[in-house]
Amino acid sequence: MGSQARTVDRGSPPRCGSASVRTAAIVAAGLVAVLQATGWPTARAAEATRLSAAHASIRAEDARRHVATLADDAFEGREGGSRGGRAAAAYIVEQIDRIGLRPAGDDGGYFQSFGGMRNILALAPGGDPDLADELIVVGAHYDHVGYGTKENSFGPFGRVHNGADDNASGVAGLIELMEAVERLPTPPRRPILFAFWDGEEKGLLGSRHFLRLPPAAVRGKRIAFAVNLDMIGRLRGDRVEIYGARTAPGLRSAVVRANGDPRAAAGLDLAFDWDISDDSDHYPFIEAGIPTIMLHTGLHDEYHRPSDDVQTVNFAGIEPVTRLTLAVVQAMADAPVAPAFRPECRGESNAVRRRFEAPLPDAVATHRGRWGISTREDAADQAAAVVVRVVPGSPAAAGGLLLGDRIVAIDGGPITNQADMLARLAAAGPRVVLDVERRGRIASVSLEAPTQTGVETPKR
Repeated sequence: MGSQARTVDRGSPPRCGSASVRTAAIVAAGLVAVLQATGWPTARAAEATRLSAAHASIRAEDARRHVATLADDAFEGREGGSRGGRAAAAYIVEQIDRIGLRPAGDDGGYFQSFGGMRNILALAPGGDPDLADELIVVGAHYDHVGYGTKENSFGPFGRVHNGADDNASGVAGLIELMEAVERLPTPPRRPILFAFWDGEEKGLLGSRHFLRLPPAAVRGKRIAFAVNLDMIGRLRGDRVEIYGARTAPGLRSAVVRANGDPRAAAGLDLAFDWDISDDSDHYPFIEAGIPTIMLHTGLHDEYHRPSDDVQTVNFAGIEPVTRLTLAVVQAMADAPVAPAFRPECRGESNAVRRRFEAPLPDAVATHRGRWGISTREDAADQAAAVVVRVVPGSPAAAGGLLLGDRIVAIDGGPITNQADMLARLAAAGPRVVLDVERRGRIASVSLEAPTQTGVETPKR
């Protein structure tokens, strides 16, 4: 991650005792059993098995190997344009060759050169000829800050800054993602470009150069969606930060659905951040009007210091973050219509979010209503009304509804907007089940209506 960051072969076979592999196997077996029990043909169940196997190919053991290589002292901190950076690039190209993706750089190779540095670009063709010109870009920067200076390090200076989390972890996740995509039973409908950016620490140079002068292999294609993986190696408490979810309508809900996908088995605690800053390679894409998200597991005391080394990385945590990324990429690559950029995101921030999510003042919230709920509609995600009041002693309070919950379904049927939600709550019987999104996970809340009638009229 850049210096302006917020101050805030297919690998070794898994060990039989690997917890991550056991978990993935259980998920795959359970999914197949459900499909077979519900009458799916054997061929469809077999395809589901292969799909789960693609997710299961994302392994902590392999991520550890990639990070340990890239964050070795021999790579001298991978500064853009340095011999260590070139050695890191050679390792990445070896992995691409092993997996078998197409080169997408200059002159039929993997590299896109600029200012003594090199992006590395590889393409997985799409399966739908009608969508061949709509591109999904998934990237991670592979450079770091070398030996560190007062301009790019918090010190001590003059020592190798290995950047194990920043961003060998993101590179490891991207390599695992490439392999998983190649193992999918059918290719995604849209082509996917895997991009290893150089020069991120020098001002997002690689991603900016790519957008300004795309190589011939992708020239003329429209970038429909982009993902950036930066510092995904320090997962704590299952919490992953998601930036850019407001760059397209409904994008947050799409990420939440991917997080709950049983094939991905991610189930992470998602912290959606509304700030958009020029501190990593997601920013040039948003600046260019492209729907984009970044996944990030948070800053730490080792950030831009020599102590950001291999022993500090949570390798097991890279697995669910990468599986979530795969599920999001699949959803966007297979969507009938590509997401539309939402320019209003550029004027939003966490300060705006706090005002939007603020509880309705008691002086304003005078009407109790039938269920004891007030909500606000989110212009960026109309199918997820945000709870801003829960009346004490009401059915909502008794059922466990919380401030900040987002109502996404009523009695199993998704809502389309706040008006739809209000009409369905008004027409509901004495008991209703709400599906709510709570920090990226879906929970069910049962409400028992009081004897009196009346419909809540949420304040906007």
